[in-house]
Amino acid sequence: MANPAFSNSPAFAAGAKAVDYSKPISAEELDAMYGRPSATPVDTDRMSYEDTIVKTLIAFGLLVATAAVGWFVPLLMIPGAIAGFVLALVNIFKKQPSRGLILAYAAAQGLFVGGISAMFNTMWDGIVTQAVFGTLAVIGVTLFLFLNGKVRTSPRMTKIFLVAMVGYAVFSLVNLGLMFFGVTDGMFGARSFEIAGIPLGAILGVLVVFLAAYSLVMDFENIKTGVERGAPRIFGWQAAFGIMVTVVWLYVEILRLIAIFRE
Repeated sequence: MANPAFSNSPAFAAGAKAVDYSKPISAEELDAMYGRPSATPVDTDRMSYEDTIVKTLIAFGLLVATAAVGWFVPLLMIPGAIAGFVLALVNIFKKQPSRGLILAYAAAQGLFVGGISAMFNTMWDGIVTQAVFGTLAVIGVTLFLFLNGKVRTSPRMTKIFLVAMVGYAVFSLVNLGLMFFGVTDGMFGARSFEIAGIPLGAILGVLVVFLAAYSLVMDFENIKTGVERGAPRIFGWQAAFGIMVTVVWLYVEILRLIAIFRE
């Protein structure tokens, strides 16, 4: 059986037009070769900033579209949250990025974001607009500072970030349990407890917004590393997925933070 590496190549396939490699290259042909534009990341199938931005915009475009559906049908928030959580785990542990699974995650998260936004907006009119502008402000400031070299990650800060994230995750789970079993009667559970007249949720919310901003910096650095190392182009979808996870988390935290202040 013929080696497919050769038989599937036009240069070695049967019936292919023979090429006389002994023929010298003319000056015109040599000039044409050197005059060709340099290969772009798209030509070499490597990650680029432009391609990653396009993939990210496509993912967020789908998220916004399904968020509109979730806004008018808030009941889809729960299945959207469950599907989004499952797809997030699949995409996180999958070694090779899958465009379909990442776009499916974007669609599911859109249903969740649209549903929870509609629910909050019925209780606090205009809160969604405030949360959207707040999220865009944090993203814009973080990106501006990153591009100007003002903010970077460090091993020490990353360790603090990870410890804080674990602590916040444990608190969120405990708080969810307290709310489920009726231990607390506040809408936000233990977040409604006051410390010196300030709701605990407000203090935590501000800290978590900073954590999300640091997570964005980590995302930007990962994209920069991927482009500089010439990672395969498909990993642009993984970058889009990472940015989406952070931005959705940031939006939900800002939405809840504003609700606590307005309450």
